[in-house]
Amino acid sequence: MFHTILIANRGEIACRVIDTARALGIRTVAVHSEADAQARHVAMADRAVCIGGPAPADSYLKGDAIIAAAHDTGAQAIHPGYGFLSENPDFVDAVTAAGLTFIGPSADAIRAMGLKDAAKALMEQAGVPVVPGYHGDHQDDAHLEGAAEAIGYPVLIKAVAGGGGKGMRLVEEPTDFATALASARSEARSAFGNDAVLVEKFVAKPRHIEVQVFGDGTHAVHLYERDCSLQRRHQKVIEEAPAPGMTPQMRAAMGAAAVRAAEAIGYSGAGTVEFIVDASDGLREDRFYFMEMNTRLQVEHPVTEAVTGIDLVEWQLRVAAGEPLPMAQDQIPLTGHAFEARLYAEDVPKGFLPATGTLSHLRFPDTARADTGVRAGDTISPHYDPMIAKLVTHGPTRAIALGRLRQALAETQVAGTVTNLAFLGALADHEGFAAGDVDTGLIARDLDTLVTPPAPTLAGQAAAVLAALGLGAPDDWAEGFALWAPVTRRITLLQGEAETTAALETLSPGHHRLTLGETQAEARWDGTGWRIDGERAPTAVVHGQTVTVFEGYGQSYTIPDPLQRAAAAGAGADVIEAPMPGLVRAVLAAPGQPVSAGDRLAVLEAMKMEHVLTAGRDGIVAEVLVGEGTQVEAGAALIRLEATDTEDAA
Repeated sequence: MFHTILIANRGEIACRVIDTARALGIRTVAVHSEADAQARHVAMADRAVCIGGPAPADSYLKGDAIIAAAHDTGAQAIHPGYGFLSENPDFVDAVTAAGLTFIGPSADAIRAMGLKDAAKALMEQAGVPVVPGYHGDHQDDAHLEGAAEAIGYPVLIKAVAGGGGKGMRLVEEPTDFATALASARSEARSAFGNDAVLVEKFVAKPRHIEVQVFGDGTHAVHLYERDCSLQRRHQKVIEEAPAPGMTPQMRAAMGAAAVRAAEAIGYSGAGTVEFIVDASDGLREDRFYFMEMNTRLQVEHPVTEAVTGIDLVEWQLRVAAGEPLPMAQDQIPLTGHAFEARLYAEDVPKGFLPATGTLSHLRFPDTARADTGVRAGDTISPHYDPMIAKLVTHGPTRAIALGRLRQALAETQVAGTVTNLAFLGALADHEGFAAGDVDTGLIARDLDTLVTPPAPTLAGQAAAVLAALGLGAPDDWAEGFALWAPVTRRITLLQGEAETTAALETLSPGHHRLTLGETQAEARWDGTGWRIDGERAPTAVVHGQTVTVFEGYGQSYTIPDPLQRAAAAGAGADVIEAPMPGLVRAVLAAPGQPVSAGDRLAVLEAMKMEHVLTAGRDGIVAEVLVGEGTQVEAGAALIRLEATDTEDAA
């Protein structure tokens, strides 16, 4: 076994690997960018080495700097985590050439599965079923469009070197093919440096079911399946194991196909074989098709660990150190059910835009496993994926595991940034999901319902007022008290566009009367917390000008500055601004150009995704304020439209 390993990654996966290494008595070395100098994984490791600037290209993607850090610290092996260099065969070759062990598959195995078209051809030869489609080398537009016609719409355009939904577009009508192809190629070129695509038949009621495999270079086993059908824009949201409705026959067929796939390329270590399943007639053994193989540990691996009781990182370390597979196929258990929900810093009402911010408060319930790379006080950086944590629950049945997930989401507390917590809660409460009737289109079909935020309660609004006035804890006996009559304090809170004006009268120490609009309530301190008209009030925290109340997955209120509100009221609505920090990938408008509402004006690349910025109204472009390749901050003005006649008259 190794005595020291280096982890070539950051965030929750780096922390996850450190946990297992420590349990095995292995020393760990963390690498970090300048932006991550105080990160959680740096604090957890035995040693840490700074390898460059905040941008991944200047740090976590610098293979030579990582290998040098391994040599300088006496590490014998490198664990790549996932993302970054985990599926880069050239990095694997460099690690091996440097006399170090790569904790993962060989470079040849990664190359075999790295290009989707070649991988599908290889899988066909191995007897693994594949989706009908065009996976050839002819990449001219007309040929690809002809292939789509031959396959039959709807079709999927997918980046050959893709993953994570990048470079993927659904095309339902022939008239949309050219635009979708150009968009997919642009995103693929930016993400992977390769704009080649393939075209596949789109499955009508698709389920995304993947099989965890593990190999030793010759033989492989599977650790059953995970259902990852709850997706938005091809990004997984909630995963579970085992798959709902799975039959023993279907599990055996999929598991055998996944093992054939792994053994066909001499796979070593942890990997995932992903299948698309046509569930229009239930789960049938002749209706699953190979999509791709991820030659690394997956983000959702904890649900497999929960139902098997196996530490997959421990298996990675043991096999990389030359040990045989720890278990034979018939020894691997499958017990109960597990869920994983991905908690992100993202603005759901604004189209799930990735968000930044400082986590002023962060607390997870003890009833769930929380894999996280951040702590209270840490900053969500624009340079990296905005994941806050993965919440994992397990139970003897699916219903119990799901109930525990609902409870864990409700008890999670985050302040300092917007999150998708309420969205996850709505998904966990979804009637179809609870029944196990899942497919990859579920979120899109019910999106309006799922993104509707929970309404604030009287107790929650009162808690916000008390916290904003500095009464979040037992107040001093004289606070707000006057001899002859109660002193009234007034405050205005904003929640989005909704405004709450409140008045608070102190009747006696720990006893207040609140007036919120037309409603009155009494607040009393009972020694442990506030009660509003006898009901326990949720807890609240204040951070800057924001109050976060921990009800309904977190309700945020802003304490407005009157001067800032006056300035904002005079601001025009004609400027297209960057919704987050990012790189201007494309400018699609020019001064003097007429545009209509919804027209594409610019493309911003942020947090590994491309975001299209559109015109909010009809008009004429007055100025283009940035050029392609410009790095901008959130709120930066990008394009200005000419003022309307109404505005001129005003």
